[in-house]
Amino acid sequence: MISVGLVLHPTKPVAESVDMIVDSARDEPVRVVAREIDRTRVPPGVDVVPEAAFREQVDGVVALGGDGTMLGAMRLMTGRPVPILGVNHGNLGFLVEVTPSGLPSALRRLATGDYTVESHAALEVNAGETRACAFNDVVIGRTGAGRTASVDLTVNEVHYGYYKADAVIVATPTGSTAYNYSAGGPILSPSSNALVVTPVAPMSGISRPVVLGGGDRVSFQAEGALVVEADGTGAHPVAAGTDLTVHLKPDAAQVVRLSPRDYANRSRVRLSLLDLPLRPDQLLELIPLELRRNVAAAIDAPPEPPTADGSGAPTQGS
Repeated sequence: MISVGLVLHPTKPVAESVDMIVDSARDEPVRVVAREIDRTRVPPGVDVVPEAAFREQVDGVVALGGDGTMLGAMRLMTGRPVPILGVNHGNLGFLVEVTPSGLPSALRRLATGDYTVESHAALEVNAGETRACAFNDVVIGRTGAGRTASVDLTVNEVHYGYYKADAVIVATPTGSTAYNYSAGGPILSPSSNALVVTPVAPMSGISRPVVLGGGDRVSFQAEGALVVEADGTGAHPVAAGTDLTVHLKPDAAQVVRLSPRDYANRSRVRLSLLDLPLRPDQLLELIPLELRRNVAAAIDAPPEPPTADGSGAPTQGS
């Protein structure tokens, strides 16, 4: 018996996908499991267990939401990495690959083992009593408006320099396309064993991104009071003088990929769209009006009646 865990977006309507997974499991030796937090959102036939039992029992996870839900599922299973499939109920979806309409096909492929697994590294953060894990990035930030983050950077016990900026981002290869990219940092190859440190609006000190090896011992020394945030999950205060260490943990999560090439192409297009100086509505204005009318007419037009040859298209000579 295989146990498949469900991680649900806290507010998005994902019930249809949940029902699809439960129906698919009825004819297979598959047990569907959810956490206590989602008890009221899952149908009969789903075993609800405490979070600790969830982490111990599941053989795979389906994350229903967007990238945030996917990251949450990855952090949840860091201590025991299992294959995680992301179903996109969000917007862009850089991490998630499957759409809700593509879920039936994805479940069939999962059942036959027709998929690959993509390993992801995580950042483990220690700052005083604060312990955190991040698959995208760790942000060392200021404590209030009008203040700056002032920290020293040490690599392999050698003082590298200091930052005085609005914030300092430490990103994984996965997270290099997120806040790091917006701040002008480089994109790291998913296959690279590296991390990148990028200042946000630097005032003095190190003003450019720094790429470090995955095995480097990286630490920051806080000059004043700061906050640290892992994957945007909430800010934790860091007292002045605290040493903040960041360690890259390889193979901390396993993400299911059904078509790595198609996924990479879609991600490249999404990234390119983010670079365009236009909003989606402004982008639409670049399409000639007549072409927009033709597309709208094709969408709204009723299906054509069958012709003599049995198709919906005119026959030759008609």
